[in-house]
Amino acid sequence: NCAFILETDISLQDKEKKKKESIFDLSKYIDKPIRVKFQGGREASGVLKGFDPLLNLVLDGTIEYMRDPDDQLKLTEDTRQLGLVVCRGTSVVLICPQDGMEAIPNPFIQQQDG
Repeated sequence: NCAFILETDISLQDKEKKKKESIFDLSKYIDKPIRVKFQGGREASGVLKGFDPLLNLVLDGTIEYMRDPDDQLKLTEDTRQLGLVVCRGTSVVLICPQDGMEAIPNPFIQQQDG
């Protein structure tokens, strides 16, 4: 009987240790625009309204960036309005803030002199 109680105490401690904690502090991005990349190549941007420790995200005013049907790795200029979206954390690959981003030339492509 004592061993059973001890075992129960240990299993309760294990459960407390295994509590999910987020690696990221996304709270500073609440109500700010972010861009999200997903497994499979989809990309979207929207205003972060909420999140949880599993990285499930709630985005508002979401826009999906469409891919080229001939080349799935290439994004086109076409977009699709999605509105309010819940993004499953297990499919999120990348999260970055939309503000403060700027396009730069690819440093790995040699510039050709005219």
